[in-house]
Amino acid sequence: MSESNAGWNERRLAATPRGVGLNTTVFVAHARNAEVWDVEGRRYIDFAGGIGVLNTGHLHPKVQAAVAAQLERCSHSCYQVMPYPGYVELAEKLNARAPITAPVKSFFVTTGAEAVENAVKLARAHTGRPGVIAFAGGFHGRTLLALALTGKVAPYKLGFGPFPADIYHAPFPNPLHGVSSDDAIAGIDSLFRTSIEPTRVAAIIVEPVQGEGGFYPAPPEFLRALRTICDEHGIVLIADEIQTGFGRTGRLFAMEHHDVEADLITVAKSLAGGFPLAGVCGRAGIMDAPAPGGLGGTYGGNPLGVAAALAVLDVIDDERLCERAIVIGDAIKARLATLRADVPQIAEVRGIGAMVAAEFFENGRPSPGFVTEARNRALDLGLILLGCGSHGNVIRFLCPLTIADAVLGEALDMLGTALRETAAHGR
Repeated sequence: MSESNAGWNERRLAATPRGVGLNTTVFVAHARNAEVWDVEGRRYIDFAGGIGVLNTGHLHPKVQAAVAAQLERCSHSCYQVMPYPGYVELAEKLNARAPITAPVKSFFVTTGAEAVENAVKLARAHTGRPGVIAFAGGFHGRTLLALALTGKVAPYKLGFGPFPADIYHAPFPNPLHGVSSDDAIAGIDSLFRTSIEPTRVAAIIVEPVQGEGGFYPAPPEFLRALRTICDEHGIVLIADEIQTGFGRTGRLFAMEHHDVEADLITVAKSLAGGFPLAGVCGRAGIMDAPAPGGLGGTYGGNPLGVAAALAVLDVIDDERLCERAIVIGDAIKARLATLRADVPQIAEVRGIGAMVAAEFFENGRPSPGFVTEARNRALDLGLILLGCGSHGNVIRFLCPLTIADAVLGEALDMLGTALRETAAHGR
């Protein structure tokens, strides 16, 4: 019984809490690049990528080899106890490539939420201020401070308050839902008038493209206005690149699409090709604000994750994955464009590079039901999809950037069938 999805799910329900929600009850046996096989031997095409973790695919041979070689040397020493060269080498590589025209330093932790919380610590240490402004629809993690920054209540915040103080939210630009860049900046101005004076704000944290929020790109004029506000008031601008980073948008960092520099950048997810590693890179003067011992963590910068990340950076360069992201994104957008005649529920297709999403409306309103049915139909066909968005009415596409053309085409055929069937069922 256990070697079936149903059997493992029965054991899961008895052994793990319901709060760990599942996208599917398909249990993975093995995977390679963009393909996954479950415990019953069925093959799936992975358009979720571990929620944006697998830009270089499942078990890329170079990443796998780098981790295997590191296992022959050392699995852990705690960097703060006995440092090791790979950590420094990875920091050097990120410092050189971060889109910040100033001396840059980096350090490493284990999860994206840790990276976000440490970025806030750095901003507070640097400025001596407590306040942080985030945005509606943003997602920054599930630990309490990161959760306070997250701009979506259900399911993330339900029952977990009270949250840390001095966290404020402004609107995020979203033309489809009637929020312009001017509206979003006006929201910050309103906070300065009604909730917190700018001289008490340590940081503004923003995703260059909102991830969980719905794959809404931040307009260039909005980011420029944020930079102006931060410069005027001595506020640290944090770019949360945890989902956008490492080639997903067609650049190593999404901020490279803009003539705006952040002061700090958080990284995680596809940094280490499926191994747990995260970090913060930013202006050296800010990074050096905490005293020795103020940053770190037992597993932060684990040697296996560092080895994987060094290999990931090589793969991104050697296989031209930034360029590949643009090709993949264009193919997904083109297929969705051909589907609009048969799927009138498609309200908008958007994205940068291979960070593409489709949003669905029915009867003039967001339709999470359409997305749920379409995802289920796709799963039956063998395609793993993820939803997102404040209304749950968005499908986001996060296939590995290493996906083969034939597999990509097969996946898009499955997607077309699932969307057409769902649209026909609703008529």
